[in-house]
Amino acid sequence: MGSHQITMACTACGQCFFICPVGAVVEREPAGYDIDSDVCIDCGHCRAVCPPGAIEGVLSPFDQS
Repeated sequence: MGSHQITMACTACGQCFFICPVGAVVEREPAGYDIDSDVCIDCGHCRAVCPPGAIEGVLSPFDQS
């Protein structure tokens, strides 16, 4: 299960949408994108291509030590 989220810094460029190998990035109306955490595999490709750095990793309570 994925642990990334797209912040308000998103400019809706679509690079994350096109790079995601599993289709976890979905279009949000009226503009922008969201990440479906049930589909996301945490590969990090979306974070790597995001020009404004709008994609953040989110730790689950189980990942924190």
